[in-house]
Amino acid sequence: MKTDILILVPAAGASSRMHGRDKLLECIGGEALLRRQVRAAGASGAQVLVLVTLPRHAAGPRSEQLDALPRLKVAYVDPAEGMAASLRAGAAAARAAGARGLMVLLPDMPDIETGDVVRMIEAFAKAPDRCLRATTEDGRPGHPVLFPARLFPALEAVAGDTGGRDMLAAETVCPVVLPGERAVTDLDTPDAWAAWRARSGH
Repeated sequence: MKTDILILVPAAGASSRMHGRDKLLECIGGEALLRRQVRAAGASGAQVLVLVTLPRHAAGPRSEQLDALPRLKVAYVDPAEGMAASLRAGAAAARAAGARGLMVLLPDMPDIETGDVVRMIEAFAKAPDRCLRATTEDGRPGHPVLFPARLFPALEAVAGDTGGRDMLAAETVCPVVLPGERAVTDLDTPDAWAAWRARSGH
């Protein structure tokens, strides 16, 4: 499937709640979570942009996980500004590439699969001027989120650590239902990882 959506994977977080472990390097089926999720995103046919921290913040181990993956670009951001820096960089890259939409795919959500990404892209094809947001089967909002090109200028101007939440609050957002709890399952702590592994068999 070929698409003109750019998928942004913001991987510059500090894993501050993992007690010294890097959640994006946690192993699932012999593969680091970050590589697994980026590979799943690229399998949708979309170009993927992964943002990691500046070299002085020890980005190396994460960057190494991305070697030889297709349809992938890696760039660096300073994590001091939180999600805003990643959104600005993603929107600028999407605009430069002539993309019709920017999908934000958080890398610490191991239940998100290629099929879910494709579902978002297909829904966007039917509403290319609207924001899309994945939800659980019972309607709880989660991720991924997909922004249309008309919002790229606003995304390039965001500041602080609120990410795109304020923008979504001001928009009419189209929900895209994903199976089960996939849209809200993010793993930020050792306890969350342990619980997920117990129920998923990983």
